[in-house]
Amino acid sequence: MRAVEQWKAIEGVLGATWEDVDLTFTVEDAGSVDRAAGALGPLGPGRSGNVLRIHVQNRAGGRERLVNLLRRVDQNRLWGELELVGATVPAPPPESPEVAPDAREPEISLVEAWDALLSELPQGWSDVLAELELPSTDLLPRAALLGAPLNPARAPGEIALRFRVSDGLGYGVSPGMARRCFERMEAEGIRGRIGVLEVVADARNVATQGPVWRVAGRSV
Repeated sequence: MRAVEQWKAIEGVLGATWEDVDLTFTVEDAGSVDRAAGALGPLGPGRSGNVLRIHVQNRAGGRERLVNLLRRVDQNRLWGELELVGATVPAPPPESPEVAPDAREPEISLVEAWDALLSELPQGWSDVLAELELPSTDLLPRAALLGAPLNPARAPGEIALRFRVSDGLGYGVSPGMARRCFERMEAEGIRGRIGVLEVVADARNVATQGPVWRVAGRSV
């Protein structure tokens, strides 16, 4: 996925009112890190190995500058993974939140739900596409921030975040890191429901980072 498209997915979760974000761009080709750093130069990226870290403020044209520079990265065919590592999102105004009809009173904790889900996966599983359904739209930005390592994406038309998990062979966060993200959400009182949308077992990746699923007409 191109860098600009990755950013649109991240911003789709954060919403348009974010104040600032911390992002990392992990360059696939180690020999292209200098070129990628040059393309993102106006943002003053920090560098650690093949990982570039940038901080962007959503004021004084900061968002537009980020989008333009990510387009430059794509135009120069500098491929990599853009991830959200932190963000400041203002608290929503007090109002009646939108509520998912079947997620009004989730009782089980996220960590317990995750442990139960893992225990039910088929033996030899390698890749999972999962979904965290939340009881309120107000929780989406904070859950996305606390679950940033999951690289979550907003589920179209739902109050939910989708994410990928891998046993270490494919593309996605590890089960242990996912559990840690849910622990962080629980610590702030966030509850919800976790479900599996797709699972792959007894597969071997050849010249690929894992499967590509089509959900609502989009590749994930």
